[in-house]
Amino acid sequence: MRITTWAEYGVICALNLAKRTDLGPVNGREIARQERLPGDYVEQILLRLRRAGVITSTRGARGGYVLARPPQEISIRDVIHASELETFDLHCVSHPVEEERCSSSHNCSIRPVWVMLQQRIDDVLQGVSLADLLHDEPTVRERVGLHTPAASAKAGLPILETV
Repeated sequence: MRITTWAEYGVICALNLAKRTDLGPVNGREIARQERLPGDYVEQILLRLRRAGVITSTRGARGGYVLARPPQEISIRDVIHASELETFDLHCVSHPVEEERCSSSHNCSIRPVWVMLQQRIDDVLQGVSLADLLHDEPTVRERVGLHTPAASAKAGLPILETV
């Protein structure tokens, strides 16, 4: 699975709004400035998030964007799905190797693995809310079931690094 820029920026923008839940609306230019992201990109992502019902917008001098629901009710899956339209691209559906070979009428022993993987990824992302991401990295690692680097090293487990 590859996290796209759309998905990553979508989570960053939604998390920005989660951090300022009690501060009222903020415009896209301000989010882009605060997060050091391209303004045009942020506006497009905010539009996708609004269309999906993750955020709402108000017009006017004091207008801008706010979360549509409390941060604990918005999953990372909601945000990624709104930003990217899918959380996991089933390549055999979106980019078939061969039309007949990849059709649903063809018996393909590989397809169930991809479908299972998509379901597992969606389940994991559904289990993490924006509220979970309001904590520091060690707390989030613990909440999502990852060991801290020091604990992983002690246990002889591989250390997952963020890129």
